[in-house]
Amino acid sequence: MKNYVYIVVPMLSLISCQILKFIIESIKKKKFVWGRLFNGAGGMPSTHTSFCFALTFTCLYQNGLDSPLFAIALVFSMIVSYDAMGVRMESGRQAEAINDIVENIFKNKPSISIAHLKEELGHHPEEVFVGIIFAFMISTICNLVIFK
Repeated sequence: MKNYVYIVVPMLSLISCQILKFIIESIKKKKFVWGRLFNGAGGMPSTHTSFCFALTFTCLYQNGLDSPLFAIALVFSMIVSYDAMGVRMESGRQAEAINDIVENIFKNKPSISIAHLKEELGHHPEEVFVGIIFAFMISTICNLVIFK
């Protein structure tokens, strides 16, 4: 099983983070939001960040701070986190603006159908930070207890 630590830990982090996101969204909306189990974009915590940083922390635990594998994983995780807060957040804002424009322009013309764009794409910094903390906790438990 130790041979699969680099995939098991990130997948465990991804799945448990997504379940946590489902629980948080369901509590907020006071009903089960089943779609959140399979849609990881946006929301608290960042599943993408948790997934990537779980791999990064696993590389750290398995290979050490001076490992090239850890360095590569860290750079990759930082890019994903930056993208989640930057590019994807702006894409979500653009989708919101486009949806408003479409709604206002075509309000009185029901024959024109334009699909509503998904607006929740990116993350606020605190959502990314919680994703990193979540990945750290899952990776620490797995690497120091299960895969030691």
